[in-house]
Amino acid sequence: MKPSRLRGIEKQSLWSRIKQVALTDVGALMRGLNADDLENLERLLIEADFGVPATVELIQALEDEVRRGKLKTEADLKRALQERLSAMLAGPENPGDIVRAEPGPTIILLVGVNGTGKTTTAAKLASRLQEEGRSVLLAAADTYRAGAIAQLQVWANRLRLPCVAGAPGGDPAAVAFDAIDAAISRGVDTVIIDTAGRLHTQEGLMDELRKVARVIARRLPGAPHETLLVLDGTVGQNAVQQGKLFSAAVSPTGIVVTKLDGSARGGAVAAVRRELSLPVRFIGLGEAVEDLEPFDAERFAENLLAETAVEAS
Repeated sequence: MKPSRLRGIEKQSLWSRIKQVALTDVGALMRGLNADDLENLERLLIEADFGVPATVELIQALEDEVRRGKLKTEADLKRALQERLSAMLAGPENPGDIVRAEPGPTIILLVGVNGTGKTTTAAKLASRLQEEGRSVLLAAADTYRAGAIAQLQVWANRLRLPCVAGAPGGDPAAVAFDAIDAAISRGVDTVIIDTAGRLHTQEGLMDELRKVARVIARRLPGAPHETLLVLDGTVGQNAVQQGKLFSAAVSPTGIVVTKLDGSARGGAVAAVRRELSLPVRFIGLGEAVEDLEPFDAERFAENLLAETAVEAS
């Protein structure tokens, strides 16, 4: 999360709030954080969307450092939190590397509830892969929303990419099947498939996604090669619950966390990483096509504990 990319008004940072509750007086660290300090810190982290499991892990790590006498200064406290948070968030060495199927095409399935930014993420990811020299075809398999089909077609025109789409209300699995056929016939090496995020019932959505995945695998054994779960970073613990439902249905290979153009709610990233046991592969920092970055755990932890926070206005 690059500070230079954040636009808007400054708000009180997470680190400022931590200092207020944990460093209640100048001697707080010298005497060692007491139970009240740690309880206040625990409450603050939960309010910042870290969730209970991630918060408990962080607090236990701090308690251990207190017992060992390693927290003597404000810098010590910040270091301890940042190191533990970085370790919690860590994933693959190169999270932005999308697998290449040999022989191709590589099939990337994007899943997640409506409103998380799946369709925009599909376009952003396509643009990144174009810059890497890959040829990309987009597939509008969210047939339950005519707006989603039109939105992806607009992005495809803007990026000068082919786009396979079906009729509104049509069979999403058929769109995915046709997209793979089109990629093979045109020699395209990567297909990105956008999917629906809402049906009449949650179970209906999961059944539909399972069907899409089965049809893809029948058409191209070994596919989908990547299944990226797109989560909205501003919805807190709801993102964790959404992630659990989708993970049970389609076995994601990683997470894309969107709408992180500010750090005020960044604790949700730690929550989803900790509770879903899936690597965070990309983060979305805005609406522009270039606003998708490979996730850097150390940099994210550093920004989350920065002296100031900026939240998009």
